[in-house]
Amino acid sequence: MPLMDQEPVKTEKIDGVIYNMSPSAGFMHSQINGNIYHAIKRQIKNSVCVVSMENLDLYLSDDEYLIPDVMLICDRQRIKNDKYKGVPRFIAETLSPGTALRDRTIKLEKYAKLGVDEYWIVLPKERAVEIYYLEEGRYQLKEFYILEEDEKDEHYNADQVMSLRAMPLVTIGLKEIFDY
Repeated sequence: MPLMDQEPVKTEKIDGVIYNMSPSAGFMHSQINGNIYHAIKRQIKNSVCVVSMENLDLYLSDDEYLIPDVMLICDRQRIKNDKYKGVPRFIAETLSPGTALRDRTIKLEKYAKLGVDEYWIVLPKERAVEIYYLEEGRYQLKEFYILEEDEKDEHYNADQVMSLRAMPLVTIGLKEIFDY
């Protein structure tokens, strides 16, 4: 008897290996991605750029694709049939137990090779953000923040605002990312 209520399985294909992206990473993961997505979306409203969240396959070749958590695209003409074949300006990956190693190694290398200028790794449990910039074909960790909301703490940074390097007028507050 076929399973009628079974949801489709999301996958990524990297170097000929298919990785199962299901089940979903969870509520906190999707809230963080949504916060980043909405912050960017409202600020690029009248631009040629578009932001996607977990719903657009990034094709590295005809037979290799990834699904970034959040991706900023400024060459819309390269989006066809839910496939994007171009170079995003920015990608954010929110770590989950099942994808953390791949996000920090394989995907980091693939994004760098593709030429993605800025890559953020978001750590939900630590409430931290690592910001990498592409320099000479490799990512360099340039900024790192761990959210500290206690105003009495010497490391208080809840009002920290980060800008996208490719679009400096697009900003995201550190506290805004972890507002769930």
